[in-house]
Amino acid sequence: MDAKAPKEPETASYSPPPKARGRLGRSVRLFAGLIAALVGLAFLGDWVYDRYTHVYIDDARIGADVISISSRVAGLVTGVTAVTGQKVTKGDTLVRIDDREAKLRLAELEARMRSIDADRNRLAEQRKLVDLRTDSQYSMHKSRIEAASAALAGRKLDLDLARTEYQRARSLHERKVVSRQRLDERRATFRVAEQAFQQARADVSTARAGLSGAAADRQQLQVLDSEIAALAHQVDEIRTQRDRLAIDLADRTIRSPIDGVIDTVFINPSEYVSVGQRLLMVHDPKKIWVDANVKETEIRHLKLGSTAKVSVDAYPDRLFTGTITRIGNAATSEFALLPTPNPSGNFTKIVQRLTIRVELDEISDLLRPGMMVEVNIGIERH
Repeated sequence: MDAKAPKEPETASYSPPPKARGRLGRSVRLFAGLIAALVGLAFLGDWVYDRYTHVYIDDARIGADVISISSRVAGLVTGVTAVTGQKVTKGDTLVRIDDREAKLRLAELEARMRSIDADRNRLAEQRKLVDLRTDSQYSMHKSRIEAASAALAGRKLDLDLARTEYQRARSLHERKVVSRQRLDERRATFRVAEQAFQQARADVSTARAGLSGAAADRQQLQVLDSEIAALAHQVDEIRTQRDRLAIDLADRTIRSPIDGVIDTVFINPSEYVSVGQRLLMVHDPKKIWVDANVKETEIRHLKLGSTAKVSVDAYPDRLFTGTITRIGNAATSEFALLPTPNPSGNFTKIVQRLTIRVELDEISDLLRPGMMVEVNIGIERH
């Protein structure tokens, strides 16, 4: 037979009156509101103080010298080795443009230069032979002139002596001192001397004519020199064309001008590019900085060498430091493509901005041109 379990005694519970509960809730809410207000005031005071002692720029960007590589020649693209994001070193091949025609023109110019060099060598050897031949003839005729001139001088003395003897004999014959036979002998000697003198004079003229002929033959040297000089000018002209074509051929292999990273590529193989067409863009990741536009009302608080803290939107947990190295000398509005003059007289004053540059103390591969950053610069207000 089941026995009933004894009932446990009921515990008494206390419930405060409704008025007391209301007062307690209001006290808790009031206390919590007071704490929240104090915390808010603390944060607000810290924010105001921070804004007073610092200059903030929240629309700054990472900057770099992004190089736009263009083509100096026109032609068909035969190869593109550059890929977006690829790291390259200075001198690496990026793009190749068809160079077959340039190579053929270069080979043609080199062949013409070799042909002209052969003609110059032939004319130079011919000049040596003409020089040797005409020089010997010229020397020989010159010697003949000297010999004929010496003989002419001797014949002149003989003629003068024979003339004197003949005149003396004729004078003596008129005075009947010498015989007719003696006079005839002196006359014959004089005639012989006169004929010898004329012959010597003719020999001198003949020798001079021969010298003139030899001198005329030596004029061939000047003709040959002119031809050699003309060929030399042709060689210089062709060499200039060859050098220009060599530059054209070299420009058909486009190489990286710096150690950097490929930002973007605009062309594909088999495309035709024209002169000056942009092919790709590259920048040096080790040479980046921060460009920030500061209000003109705050620029007076900044100076070169001031320290700046940089936070990157892409990496909020990373903080970078840098130094102000440049402060702009003109407002950014001065470089706008569409200036905003005020000819109507309606004027709304807008705070202008000047660009500053912050060089980072640490260069990271995480930073890329165009990234948004925030700059915090501590200042001293006077």
